[in-house]
This record gives sequence, C-alpha cells and structure tokens, in this order.
Amino acid sequence: MDENEAQLEQGVTPENQTAENNNMASLLEQEGITIEFPRTGEIRNGFIASITPGQILVSVGTKSEGVISGKEYELIPPDELQALAVGQEIPVYVLDPEDQNGNVVLSYIRAREEVSWTKAEELQNAREPVHSSIIGYNKGGLIVPVGGLRGFVPASQISLTRRTRLTGDTPEQLWSHMIGEEIDVMIIEVDRERRRLILSERAASTETRESLKERVIDELNEGEVRTGRVTSLADFGAFVNISGADGLVHLSEISWDRIQHPGEVLKVGQEVKVKVISIDREKKRIGLSIRQLQEDPWTLRAEQFQVGQLVEGTITRLTKFGAFARIADDMEGLIHISEISEKRIEHPKEILKEGDLVTLRVIKIDTENHRIGLSLRRVESQAYADMDFQSIEDLLQEARQEQEPDTPEETSEEG
Repeated sequence: MDENEAQLEQGVTPENQTAENNNMASLLEQEGITIEFPRTGEIRNGFIASITPGQILVSVGTKSEGVISGKEYELIPPDELQALAVGQEIPVYVLDPEDQNGNVVLSYIRAREEVSWTKAEELQNAREPVHSSIIGYNKGGLIVPVGGLRGFVPASQISLTRRTRLTGDTPEQLWSHMIGEEIDVMIIEVDRERRRLILSERAASTETRESLKERVIDELNEGEVRTGRVTSLADFGAFVNISGADGLVHLSEISWDRIQHPGEVLKVGQEVKVKVISIDREKKRIGLSIRQLQEDPWTLRAEQFQVGQLVEGTITRLTKFGAFARIADDMEGLIHISEISEKRIEHPKEILKEGDLVTLRVIKIDTENHRIGLSLRRVESQAYADMDFQSIEDLLQEARQEQEPDTPEETSEEG
C-alpha cells in the first residue's frame, strides 16, 4: 500500500491536508512564528542540510527541507558539486512547492541561472564592463562566459585590435587561436526567454579607429611585409587593412600585368601579403604594393637579351619620337628617331612602316622602368664588331655540332 492509499484509508484527503496546513500556519502565527510557504518560480536562499549520492536536502524555512534530486542533481557540474558542503548557503529555485510526497522540489542550477540573468540585466543597465576570457567560438563570433551564462560576441562587436589579427577563412582559422585570451566586454542585449546574451568588446574598448590607425602608422616602417585583408576596391586601386589601418595599393602596384580594375585579380575579404612602400605620417596615409612581392615577369623575359645584341624585330607602331618594334612575345622596344638613320629625318615613316621585319641592335635595357632601347642605324656599327664576330663564331660552332654524326668511338688493335 503506497503513502497516498494509506492516507485515504486513514481519512486524509488533499482537502484535509490543505486545511491542516492552513491550521498549522494559524497556530504558528498565534505563537509569533511565521512560515512563508514557497511558491513556484520563487528563488530563495537556503542552507544545505545534507548531501548524499543523488540527493541534496536544503533548509529553506519550511516545515521540512527542500530536495534537489534526479535530473536537477545531475545537472550540477561535478566540480561545483564537490565544492558544496553542509551548512553552506546557496540559492535555490522552487520548481514545485509540494510534490506528491509532500516535498519542496528545488533546483540549484536554475537558481544560479536566474541570479546570473538578474545580474546581467543590472550590468547592462549600469553599462559596466565585465572582465572574462574566451572559451569558444562559432562561425559568427566568440563565446564568452559572464557569471554562470554563456554570452556571444558577434564578429562586428569584436575590437579593432583583435580583428586585425584575423587570418584565414574558416571559423577555426579565424577564432581558434583566441581561445583562452582575456577579454573585456559590455552587455548590450539580455533576453531571458530566448536565453540570449549578446556582448560587445567594442563598447568596452576606448580605442577608436583613428587612434588605432595612428598607432599602426607609428609602428610601421617602409619595406616591411605584412599580411592584410582587402576591405574595398576602387577604380584607382584597392584598400587593404593591416593591423587595423587601411593602406592603398594603387592600381599600378597590384600586378605586373596591365589591368583595368582591381576586381580583375582581387576581391573584398581576400587575404594578401603586401609591402609597405610609403608612409605619410602627417596625412596618415600608407602606400602598399602587392606586385613588388612577386617575381617580375618582364625581368625574366629581358634576361634573354644583352646590350649590343642583334635581334629581329617587327615594327608595330610609328610615333613622332620613334618606332616601336616587337622583338619577342609581349616584349617591345623603342627605336628612338635618332637611332633610325644616320641622316636627319622628321618622322620614322620616312624610313619604316608598320609590319616591316628589320634587324636591330639592343642598345639599352632598363629593368626598373621596363624599357628596351633599340637601334637601326647601329646595326653596322664597328663599335660592336667584336661582339658580332663572336656571335657569328658561336652560331657556326652550334651548326657544326648539329651536323656532326653521333658515332661511337672505335678502337683497333694492331697485331
């Protein structure tokens, strides 16, 4: 026979029990003793009466101790459970003022959360910063504990200084290296129903974008190589953020190839390596280059030529100051008007026309400005006679080697 059946057999009904409780309260009031019967959802402070495996009894000012057991007991983290002691005062949340066994059912974790939510609301209203540490992340930002709650710091609310250290594209690449770091945050949204706690590191920081840029400029040196992220594109170049300050990569410094717009080779959000090529501390401007960290293809192509060498070229353009000739794929040289003929001419068209195939001499190689100087009039110049003679000798030698048959060496013994 269970307890309820026994009570019914003895004539005890729920109505009688309620009346008895009311009578008990009246008697206690007559004696000057009051008992505040607990209500569902109420948070009380109680003293731990006993701790046994699977159950904690807490004295909360009622005729019998409240109980924390079952799921509510299992929710308590092992380290916190181990720290609890008999006689210790703890907050408890009333789940049920009286269950079927007459016990007050309590929750320690629920109480702690409610206290934490209340504290979070107080901190939000007071606009007080909270010192904590980063314990996790997701694709949108960082996880930071505040009291007994887990708060979320969206990427847009992370400080400028921390955002300058972002590298990579995946959440793991962006955030994992920050776990364990200390952080100051401000609570900007509290939503108990949705269990939503939004934090902001930017709101807790006194650093402004301008002050951060000034600090970065002070620390930078020309020639440094930094990793940055493309923040915007314009017709004249791309802006790249390095350590919190935007620098400009002019269109001419993006690639060795000719491009019409930065969007041909870059996209917003892309991570790039840049070289610091100029710093204007007064105007707070930073000049950057991407192409100077790349091998110059023009220089590689120009290595096949040397000053004094004879080359075949096709005339591609005629101008008042000279003629351009293609001497290799994607390589053009200039024949200045003074290098076209021994006699004075007013325009290259007097001697040349587009499409002519002519023999030219290389007279200048300017790798810095990507220019090759050519001459038509110096093709027969005696100043280069020794070089021409040596070139002819080299060609003849190569021709002889190609004509000689590859025959194995024969050995004979005379008897």
